[in-house]
Amino acid sequence: MASAEGENSPRTVGIFFKSKYNKIKEVNHMIIEIHLPDQTVIQREFSNPVLARNLAKEYQKQCPNPILTCRINHQDRSLHTLIGESCILELCDLRTPSANMSYQTSLTFLYNKAVHDVLGKDVKVAIWNSLNKGLYTTIRPGNFTAEDVKKVEARMKELVDMDITFIQRTIKREEIERIAEQKGTQKMFRNSPDVNEAEYCSILDESEILFYHLLPSTGYLQAFELRKYHNGILLRFPHPLLSPEKVLPYEDQKMLYEAFSEAARWGRLMGINYASDLNEKMLTGDYKDLILLSEALHEKKIAEIARMIHDSGKRMVLIAGPSSSGKTTFAKRLIIQLRVLGNNPLYMGTDDYFKERSETPVLENGKKDYESLRAMDTDLLAKNMNELLEGKEADLPVYDFIAGEKKFGTRLTMIDHTQPIILEGIHALNPALTGGIPDEEKFKIYISPLTQVNIDPYNRIPTTDTRLLRRMVRDFQFRGYSANETIRNWPEVRAGEEKYIFPFNGEADVFFNSHALYELAVLKKYAEPLLRKITPEENEYAEAVRLLDFLEFFVAMPDDSIIPNNSIMREFIGGSVIVH
Repeated sequence: MASAEGENSPRTVGIFFKSKYNKIKEVNHMIIEIHLPDQTVIQREFSNPVLARNLAKEYQKQCPNPILTCRINHQDRSLHTLIGESCILELCDLRTPSANMSYQTSLTFLYNKAVHDVLGKDVKVAIWNSLNKGLYTTIRPGNFTAEDVKKVEARMKELVDMDITFIQRTIKREEIERIAEQKGTQKMFRNSPDVNEAEYCSILDESEILFYHLLPSTGYLQAFELRKYHNGILLRFPHPLLSPEKVLPYEDQKMLYEAFSEAARWGRLMGINYASDLNEKMLTGDYKDLILLSEALHEKKIAEIARMIHDSGKRMVLIAGPSSSGKTTFAKRLIIQLRVLGNNPLYMGTDDYFKERSETPVLENGKKDYESLRAMDTDLLAKNMNELLEGKEADLPVYDFIAGEKKFGTRLTMIDHTQPIILEGIHALNPALTGGIPDEEKFKIYISPLTQVNIDPYNRIPTTDTRLLRRMVRDFQFRGYSANETIRNWPEVRAGEEKYIFPFNGEADVFFNSHALYELAVLKKYAEPLLRKITPEENEYAEAVRLLDFLEFFVAMPDDSIIPNNSIMREFIGGSVIVH
């Protein structure tokens, strides 16, 4: 995989870290505690500096997936790093968020190079959003053919076979501004005053300012595919949780593409394409109209969905989405719009249908599995729903989370034949949850922040990170959790989403994009102080630094008091008249 040592060997960086082994003073003696992805820990002694890449090679056979990057004393590093002091070394595969982003960044940089080689240097590449287990990209001018896409893919594979080293060096603000001016991207940095350094990366004659560590060489990018899609190109690659080594079979997500197209129109309407555009609004104080327009578009979409439900005559409205999508606020605002149309919906949450804690299934690690459908009392839910739809009185439970059991007798409920039921929860679109209810009664809605304001055309921010920030802020504000706890629990939440939520979004009749174009400017204000409390000695430090790094590109909103009190953002930052 790696190039032969010599003229084309990667640039190495001497790293001298503080560690828990500081008591060891010998210059030529160090202890490295090596953590493999399967949690195996190996302690080794060395008398000379050692490349992280060489240790990754040595232990690769013991790892199920390719080692891509590393962490040294809980800080993300490239495998090019030369280790010169005692430290903790974690070897990371695609399942680590930072390694996943390094793979994506390296792959998109390779893609950029191949596009320019095949279609010419004047072609402009833009990376937009996740779609169909990959990234949706565009190139301008856009008069390319399916044959052109095949040629670009072939060039990428050729460059991978050549196993060319990615060269990168850290550059400071002054040089960033100089290079950006040469490339015509100075506006981005002028409007991002907190950005003080970046990585200047190159492969052969291609160079770009990037913000993640690249992989050691093109030879690490073994799995990807290109596909012409509508007006753009899909760049597909392995999924970190479902398939870390190979690209999953293609499945078209038409409704998701339509939701992205709508979001792009909204962005153009409000003049927000990248972080620099949003920052300009914050720096000039011209963000009030942005907030009002963004909220008006949300309300317009919710009203359209309410009309669809009303006209359909369906009485079982199912709302599902991943963690921190804003499901509760959306459901309550939808109810208001349905009332405007003359309906009188009954709101219900699936959280009241958890099994008793003593019956909750257990994961392999011994923790209670609250994310899976097995934790839900689906029989009782179906019984209650059918009773209500048939006009009978139902004894609806209230779940006592302290006692870990359902309470009965306080919600004896009956509805008439005109009243719809709004059922909101992460499993709402899973047919197994409502299998005892006729399909013709169901109207299905999937909600998530589907898009994001990216840093620039080449450097994207995953919407998963937006949801993580939302959850972190809400957990601290209303549940008393630290940022450490939210980050620590996030992998289990994400694994549950991949198993129990995302596979069913294709069941939806409509998608609702809960992203607000201004939200990173708001979340920065609340999340940044929480993340800065995490110290280098803590396991969550690397992830905290990764999140802080991209937040640097955004200017915090000076005054968030003008955000309406029924906004989805209020569910996370507080001040909502709908939740809490």
